[in-house]
Amino acid sequence: MLESTRRTNTVVLDKTGTVTTGKMTLEDALPAEGTERDELLRLAGAVEDASEHPIAQAIATGAVTETGTLPEVESFENIEGRGVQGIVEGHAVLVGRESLLADWGQHLDEQLAAAKQQAESQGKTVVAVGWDGQARGLLVVADQIKPTSAEAIGYFKQLGLTPVLLTGDNQRVAEQVAAEVGIDEVIAEVLPQQKVDVVAGLQQQGKTVAMVGDGVNDAPALAQADLGLAMGTGTDVAIEAADITLVRGDLRAAADAIRLSRKTLGVIKTNLFWAFAYNSSAIPLAAFGLLNPMLAGAAMAFSSVCVVTNSLRLRRFKALADRTATDTPGTEINTQTTTN
Repeated sequence: MLESTRRTNTVVLDKTGTVTTGKMTLEDALPAEGTERDELLRLAGAVEDASEHPIAQAIATGAVTETGTLPEVESFENIEGRGVQGIVEGHAVLVGRESLLADWGQHLDEQLAAAKQQAESQGKTVVAVGWDGQARGLLVVADQIKPTSAEAIGYFKQLGLTPVLLTGDNQRVAEQVAAEVGIDEVIAEVLPQQKVDVVAGLQQQGKTVAMVGDGVNDAPALAQADLGLAMGTGTDVAIEAADITLVRGDLRAAADAIRLSRKTLGVIKTNLFWAFAYNSSAIPLAAFGLLNPMLAGAAMAFSSVCVVTNSLRLRRFKALADRTATDTPGTEINTQTTTN
């Protein structure tokens, strides 16, 4: 694992929960002409309430807040990476990507399409809703960028790493988030099972990849990466799949983990070099009787003291976050032995 940090030149970052807070909130509901706002929220919220996805839970919570108790959903189905569907009060309801509705012949009208484009240009996520063969409206969900993410991206670049934003979200939303934090390369609209393929593709290009994520969908990619770093605030599956677990949800801790690993590897190599050089010169002298046994023993003890003293230099390591925020605790990481 330590050797991997030295070779790493690309860091792939999941968006939701890693670069952003992952705490979605429902900001607006935009009904199509002829559809009531309360009906849009009630039917969409009922279907989303059966899903565990952060966006779905944000919509369900917002719907309950505005309309009260949600009706029961029947024949619920989660369409991986695209949305959900179910029967609510006799209506076949679809909630998810615009492409999901299009597959069922439910297309956004010009007004909804313009509203969707405007919301996405502001970095917000837009979910389409349709039932009974027609697109009925849009739900606008927002996720806040972590205040330290832009700073963390700067640290990655200082370490010689190329940051890549990887997300299943809309391309326009992903580019907006990337622009705010300083990421140039964006891979968006990726289905959950495709994340591991993206990491493998980068590796086939000769890149050594570190992956930072926190969700269930990130676990295969974390295991595939040369170095997997999981946010401690994420799911147990992601934590188990990663090589390093960051106790804090601060992305700067990932940069600190790589810095500390590289410094540790440097100290190990320094110790090995001087120990090898020392023994290579001293052992022949002792073998030919040119070194007093007492002096040889003392010299060996001094060699051990030098190695320990050199290693203690790592105690002076200071987290990057601590240099800019006195109220932020030092970096805490937990290394695990895993089989990638």
